[in-house]
Amino acid sequence: MNDVTANDLIPFSLTEAAVTRVSTLIDQDENGGDVFRVAVLGGGCSGFQYSFSIETGSNDDDRILDLSDSMGNSIKVAVDEMSLELLSGSQLDFVQELIGNYFQVSNPNATASCGCGTSFAI
Repeated sequence: MNDVTANDLIPFSLTEAAVTRVSTLIDQDENGGDVFRVAVLGGGCSGFQYSFSIETGSNDDDRILDLSDSMGNSIKVAVDEMSLELLSGSQLDFVQELIGNYFQVSNPNATASCGCGTSFAI
């Protein structure tokens, strides 16, 4: 497990809105999860799909991002090395719109994505 902080050079980041929302989700997790996992899995209508989950602990091949927002909420984000390569330069945001709230990944490596934004191609 490789720990990094927001001050380290990392190829993946979260907006303050995403950190705030993840903090709320972790606080509400009934299973006592303490880490927000971001992963890229094979599948989806475009070839790869984003996966988000709250877990307890991390794996040996994870990079751990220690992040906080301006309100003092702090979170740990786990990203495995393989997913990190596909997420290089990406940013996770939490979007709140009239039609609903959702996590959105801005991935400069994606050459195509599906209409709902949960899968992409490289």
